[in-house]
Amino acid sequence: MVKNNFEKSHVQAELFPVKSKNIELSFTGETLSSNGGLLLLRGVDTQLGLISKIGACIKDKRDLRYIDHTVQELLTQRIFQISAGYEDGNDCSELRSDLAVKICAGRLPESDKDLASQPTMSRLENMMTNRDLYNMGDEIVNHFIQSYASAPKMIILDCDDTNHNTHGEQQLSLYNHYYREHYYMPLHIYEGLSGKLITTILKPGRRSKQAHVGNLLKKLIGKLRAYWPNTFIIIRGDGHFASHTLMDWCNSESNVGFITGLSGNKTLNKMAQITINGAEKEFKDREVLLVKRYHTFFYKAESWEHAQRVIVKVEVSTKGTNVRYIVTNIKGFRTRSLYEKGYCARGAMELRIKEHKLYLKSDRSSCSQFKANQFRLFLHSIAYILMHTMQKELFKGTEFENATLKTIQNKIIKTAVWVKELKTKVKIELPKACPTKALQLRSFQLLEHLQST
Repeated sequence: MVKNNFEKSHVQAELFPVKSKNIELSFTGETLSSNGGLLLLRGVDTQLGLISKIGACIKDKRDLRYIDHTVQELLTQRIFQISAGYEDGNDCSELRSDLAVKICAGRLPESDKDLASQPTMSRLENMMTNRDLYNMGDEIVNHFIQSYASAPKMIILDCDDTNHNTHGEQQLSLYNHYYREHYYMPLHIYEGLSGKLITTILKPGRRSKQAHVGNLLKKLIGKLRAYWPNTFIIIRGDGHFASHTLMDWCNSESNVGFITGLSGNKTLNKMAQITINGAEKEFKDREVLLVKRYHTFFYKAESWEHAQRVIVKVEVSTKGTNVRYIVTNIKGFRTRSLYEKGYCARGAMELRIKEHKLYLKSDRSSCSQFKANQFRLFLHSIAYILMHTMQKELFKGTEFENATLKTIQNKIIKTAVWVKELKTKVKIELPKACPTKALQLRSFQLLEHLQST
């Protein structure tokens, strides 16, 4: 009778009956974690050593006598929680005792103390200095370089901005009439062929000035060139990356190209008029659903030092005439191919930002200090790097190689595991009814092999 009363006191809810038996719900189960797939991600970071290198970039000014959590543990906890879909620092308080996260952070699941709570994590975010952030950004670029076994023949720097809406008194958050929101506008740069992240830089809520972006890309390419002197580097972006200073600089450098959007004007429209008229006439005469024509010519704006190759694409359909321009210094490619396969391929960039922003929730810029929000953006970027590496290396040749990060979170990361700490070992059991059992087993065995070599 006492036992029944004890059990009844832990019942949180009574659900629908099944075959006349009531279902009682309580949070009193065995020591389980719903984030078992993070153990795979921990194996990836063990091979890369990325979080350890990032931790070395941060100067810890705390009094060591009163520290319960190292910077390394705090970074691991936060990055792995982001990877599992817990983007907010407030989640730390609830997940500090999660057994899988504790193991990933290097603590024993039961006998060691719990991980950090939200206040501790907030103090970490707000202790970042400019030097810490610079070193972290530099290390992220170093990791990108080291991810190649040898110098690639060509890389594409895909550049784009995105908005991070803010809802408070965040430093340098500005109002934009188009979005009707206060926001930051961070710059994302990915490698266009592989999808690897190169860097993410938080910026105030306005479009990047061409001169600022140009100077940033010059520094980035200078760093890449120090390691890869013969790699052909292409800068790809939309119209507001068409900086005349950047174009002139690219023309003065060897093995550096650019291909960006270009805003139309009266002069360009006049130079493309024959192509526009021809496309419209063909659409009218042939009565087809769509006519698409391309043409290339050289154009020099007043502020440009040199004439540049411009490609115009004219589409005529029942919706009207659509004229688009791009500008490039790349030669040796046919006009249509350069536009469709060269420029339009930057559409994959939008998907990568979506992965970073929507699935890893990198737009959660809730700190009041600008530097703290840049630190947060770096943490989300490291989570992206680990998840992308796991996807392209461990899951290569499987259905998950090209899946979204959300699918990987739902089907891999969110795997329930039973954890028991014994005297000589920690025992982890995954459920028998696990749809991704074969994939996870193969991945764990591959990591075991890599660790032993």
